[in-house]
Amino acid sequence: MKWAFNPAVMRHLLNFWPPFLFPGIKVAELSIDYRYCRVELKSRPWTRNINNTQFGGSMFAMTDPIYPLMLMGALGKEYLVWDKQADIDFIKPGKGKLMAEFWLSDDTVEQIKAATDSGDKHFPQFLIHIKDSQNQIVAEVNRTVYVRKKAKYRPD
Repeated sequence: MKWAFNPAVMRHLLNFWPPFLFPGIKVAELSIDYRYCRVELKSRPWTRNINNTQFGGSMFAMTDPIYPLMLMGALGKEYLVWDKQADIDFIKPGKGKLMAEFWLSDDTVEQIKAATDSGDKHFPQFLIHIKDSQNQIVAEVNRTVYVRKKAKYRPD
């Protein structure tokens, strides 16, 4: 399954994953080092709400697996990584195509490694801005991720 964590392959797999494919969520860019990702949400008739704006669930879904996958790619096979908690703050109606960008700095990766080096759990938090085509923020998503070294890589 090592081939699946090739960023180019992962990007295509995500784009055909039903929770992304059907609502029109697309991973437009995923850097080779897993440090940057851009996700877009197309405006489709079946993903609009009663007010003819983007359905909030689709906006939330476009941020769902991204940071855990980026961390898995950046940290490597020694780590368990998954979403722990998330919340969304809708700031203004999302109209048309929406976009979210995700960054993972070397500093963040090093802080996570240091915090988990002794085998402890760590819960880094990430703030994602979902923006419209005018670069206006329509929603903020706070995501908390669980990170811990796998048992066989923890110190005794």
